[in-house]
Amino acid sequence: MLLIPAIDLKDGHCVRLKQGDMDQATVFSDDPGEMARHWLMQGARRLHLVDLNGAFAGKPKNEPAVKAIIKAVREFAVLNGVEEIPVQLGGGIRDLDTIERYLDDGLSYIIIGTAAVKNPGFLHDACSAFPGQIIVGLDAKDGKVATDGWSKLSGHEVIDLAKKFEDYGCASIVYTDIGRDGMMGGVNIEATVKLAQSMTIPVIASGGVHNVKDVEALCAVQDEGIEAVICGRSIYEGTLDLRSAQERADELSDEFVEDEDLSEQPDADQP
Repeated sequence: MLLIPAIDLKDGHCVRLKQGDMDQATVFSDDPGEMARHWLMQGARRLHLVDLNGAFAGKPKNEPAVKAIIKAVREFAVLNGVEEIPVQLGGGIRDLDTIERYLDDGLSYIIIGTAAVKNPGFLHDACSAFPGQIIVGLDAKDGKVATDGWSKLSGHEVIDLAKKFEDYGCASIVYTDIGRDGMMGGVNIEATVKLAQSMTIPVIASGGVHNVKDVEALCAVQDEGIEAVICGRSIYEGTLDLRSAQERADELSDEFVEDEDLSEQPDADQP
């Protein structure tokens, strides 16, 4: 189970929102590159970026900050002899030219959210043009998908849409329970597992992580198809220590693999 720090960008700053409300933003850093370095030094192996202004405007609004983060990640990787540290970005991506530009800049994955729901043809084209690099972000409340920076609830069921997008060829699904995001009330395990069980591509959980118990709870169900969890307010406010939580997740993942290996051993009593 991978723990992925979230870096939410608003007006060039690193912030956290409460339940997607742009008026409830807490600024954590004025230097996005330094913020990225901080999480990498804490043991992060992947970063999750959100262009918050872009999500509301429908076009990229924090490209200088994104480029600063990519530069910091590359420098860290070279200094530490790491081959690749993937960086994924969502928010305001509505056309193929933007995707191509971001990938050329050095992003590993592009997350398409609102545009996937409103314009499935665009998502289909993106998955065809950039195979293996498109992730769909589904934000939901009570099983229904939300769009436009969470400001609108659609009538779409999460599972129905996720299956459709899986058929298009997206690499994975980032599933955010917007009733829990930024509230640190625990991940909606049941809904996340239900989604993961309905498809073959991996699910990345998001929204509600508070402490290491939430990480342990996710590790217990990771074999259902949950490969990672995005951590936001918890790591910024200190209720979750990223390094020790990732170490704990690695321990539990190793135990899970060992248990699998043991269960596949032939019974010693059998002839």
